[in-house]
Amino acid sequence: MRKLIATTFVSLDGVMQAPGGPEEDPTGGFAFGGWVFSHWDDRLANDMKGLDGKDRELVLGRRTYEIFEAYWPYQAADNPIAKTLNAARKRVASRSLRQPLQWNNSALLDGDAAEAVAALKAEPGLDLQIIGSGNLIQALRAASLIDEYNVWTFPVVLGRGKRLFETGAKPGALRLVESRVSSTGVVMSTYVPAGDVPAGSFVQDEPSAKEVERRAKLAREVG
Repeated sequence: MRKLIATTFVSLDGVMQAPGGPEEDPTGGFAFGGWVFSHWDDRLANDMKGLDGKDRELVLGRRTYEIFEAYWPYQAADNPIAKTLNAARKRVASRSLRQPLQWNNSALLDGDAAEAVAALKAEPGLDLQIIGSGNLIQALRAASLIDEYNVWTFPVVLGRGKRLFETGAKPGALRLVESRVSSTGVVMSTYVPAGDVPAGSFVQDEPSAKEVERRAKLAREVG
């Protein structure tokens, strides 16, 4: 079975909206589009982790697909990233787009996105790569379909915007398998799912009278 790999850029407070430019996604009045630009360096450019589509099939949400479709086919023919992205096979989750899609080698997923991606994973072929596509990540995470997360955390706090893990995201533990840091302070982390969230407690077996009082007060406040 082939892997499904999600790669995304996030701010320190978890925002993933419009990393590439001001016009990319101003939904909700988001005013910080292009927040990755000033942090880009050679380390990031040379460590694409499937973001260039090389040796991967792409799985994209509708918004990310439309951003890419309007940009990559119009870049210079000798641009190496444009060359691989334009050639890569692309599957798109959308309720509003219709076949045929215009970007080379692109097709809509049939029916429910999670069921369609599960079927793709069972087929032989290249690993599957999600880029951006926050809503799709949430749906596929809820179905326990994502095998690896490449999260590049940029040293900015944006305060608002679409987040990688929104309220209501499926709880679960992740295990860090690799981490690198760019010259500009971007932390490039690779995680794999690690089951349920492990719980424990540092509280002593016999709480103090003050702790018992604190718990009773808290119960009244939240009750």
